[in-house]
Amino acid sequence: MNRLAGVTSPYLLQHADNPVDWWPWGPEAFEEARRRDVPVLLSVGYSACHWCHVMAHESFEDEATAALVNENFVAVKVDREERPDVDAVYMEAVQAATGQGGWPMTVFLTPDAAPFYFGTYFPPEPRHGMPSFTEVLAGVRDAWAGRRGEVDEVADRIVKELAGRSLAYGGDGVPGEEDLAQALLGLTREYDATRGGFGGAPKFPPSMVLEFLLRHHARTGSEGALQMASDTCEAMARGGIYDQLGGGFARYAVDRTWTVPHFEKMLYDNALLCRVYAHLWKATGSDLARRIALETADFLVRELRTPEGGFASALDADSDDGTGTGKHVEGAYYVWTPEQLAAVLGPEDAAVAAAHYGVTEDGTFEEGSSVLQLPQDAGVADAGRIASIADRLRAARDERPRPGRDDKVVAAWNGLAIAALAETGALFDRPDLVERATEAADLLVRVHMDEGARLTRTSKDGRPGTNAGVLEDYADVAEGFLALAAVTGEGVWLEFAGFLLDLVLDRFTAEGGALYDTAHDAETLIRRPQDPTDNATPSGWTAAAGALLSYAAHTGSEAHRAAAEGALGVVKALGPRAPRFIGWGLAVAEALLDGPREVAVVGDPGDGAFRELRRTALLATAPGAVLAAGAPGGEEFPLLEGRPLVDGRPAAYVCRRFTCDAPVTGPDELRRKL
Repeated sequence: MNRLAGVTSPYLLQHADNPVDWWPWGPEAFEEARRRDVPVLLSVGYSACHWCHVMAHESFEDEATAALVNENFVAVKVDREERPDVDAVYMEAVQAATGQGGWPMTVFLTPDAAPFYFGTYFPPEPRHGMPSFTEVLAGVRDAWAGRRGEVDEVADRIVKELAGRSLAYGGDGVPGEEDLAQALLGLTREYDATRGGFGGAPKFPPSMVLEFLLRHHARTGSEGALQMASDTCEAMARGGIYDQLGGGFARYAVDRTWTVPHFEKMLYDNALLCRVYAHLWKATGSDLARRIALETADFLVRELRTPEGGFASALDADSDDGTGTGKHVEGAYYVWTPEQLAAVLGPEDAAVAAAHYGVTEDGTFEEGSSVLQLPQDAGVADAGRIASIADRLRAARDERPRPGRDDKVVAAWNGLAIAALAETGALFDRPDLVERATEAADLLVRVHMDEGARLTRTSKDGRPGTNAGVLEDYADVAEGFLALAAVTGEGVWLEFAGFLLDLVLDRFTAEGGALYDTAHDAETLIRRPQDPTDNATPSGWTAAAGALLSYAAHTGSEAHRAAAEGALGVVKALGPRAPRFIGWGLAVAEALLDGPREVAVVGDPGDGAFRELRRTALLATAPGAVLAAGAPGGEEFPLLEGRPLVDGRPAAYVCRRFTCDAPVTGPDELRRKL
């Protein structure tokens, strides 16, 4: 065992038995590098990363390669999901130096943590123009020993260039109608009208952009925005990126047609997409959207819920291929051949299943296997027969070796899951989903929050990790708590959200409305990370803007609204130019332009008329609308103060942009206002 034994990261624990003498990130590793006068080999990855596993098997498990590493370097292994700040800083350097990035990320550092040589995956022998990993190790070793002055000069220059980068983020003021119209036009130009989505291969679920399109349609009536959102959602739901038997989405498709996924399933993708499909259902009433939202929610609970009530980070892409050799193969758990269908279903039902799910003799994946899809041209099938086929295939698949699960609980991603499950449960009358959201929120409060409301980034088995929460943790957990407050009517979640957002104002803000990804008192890296653009999840910057705006609508806090508006200056600057990469910011800007609307529903929670008004408010498509529901004069929600019944009947009050309408007592009247 090396120094990774006993850490909480499942990814690091996968490397605890390597012959490489790994160190976790920390000052002790760099002090050891100074003592030995050797460079640091920094390797960054994550548990569900396929090529991380490949490089580990080829190089880090190899005794000769490990001996070369141990003799000449201090090797540091980082889980990017535990330390997104470390990952962001060095990924910026990798991308600046090479023009591309990805994982595994391989960076060589001086003992002062300054980077001087970069890469991602390196093969065990030269391949496709790439040097072998041992060649890289030998080259860096020789440069360190023989050309130290050159190495130090390169490292010093890189650090100065990174530190000197200023983020020209803002125009003047908040984004307006014209900015969002230009963003929509930009998305239209990049839209794949044949297959849905944006750009070419690989194609990622554009969750944050879809939220913007749905909100833009709700505010403006743009049919083009709704069409892009609806068609993309249908293409993904019919494609191989969606698990047609078990629900849930894979990380991305390797092609333009959504056919072949990279098979890992991430908590954040499924939380975001669950919410998107629920919101699409609100906009259209689509049966497909309803089904996918509920199946994805059920996948989250069934496959990712931990014994402590939180949600695990991911399922691996690879699993044992079932041949008895112990070999792990990408997608082995999910793909089918015609012969495998026949073995489970018999020849007649196998033929029906092959047509329904697009399983071919040649296969759509590797070695004649196919990823299950729902082709548009499959024709009308007997629903009962298809349900029976799906049940039998699911039961047979359950007998296969399952993909590994990364059991760590990430605060930010659990916040996204809480919001998704709370809203989906409320919309589709599934109180069990709301209960699961509440249990996850309880876990975050008990395990991840200290007495000052500071967040810990991760936990495992109910034990908090050692890494401080970053901006996205505070923002996404606050977002989840705000959604839970609206759905449950429990004001304590609004209070907890306020604690977190006060810390955002106090510890993450920069001048002029900008936000940093790490707190003022966080560990000092070679650069303080700051990124307003979305990646696989909403950027912490714009997620914080959204949560601040919602909290301000709930409480009337001018400080929180001003901070939200200041943060949205970046959307004015980037939205028209790069809308695909700031989708969440555009969605928040839609809420700002719409008000957002503040809805207070007062009455006896046991009264049917109250419940009908409350459900009407939950079904509202108005962008970013906030809801407080409870007894008149209730102290849990500021929006309920001074809001009496109307002629003894439950009533709804709607305010927008500091102006309130007359209260209404009927759901039809309320629906028109929302």
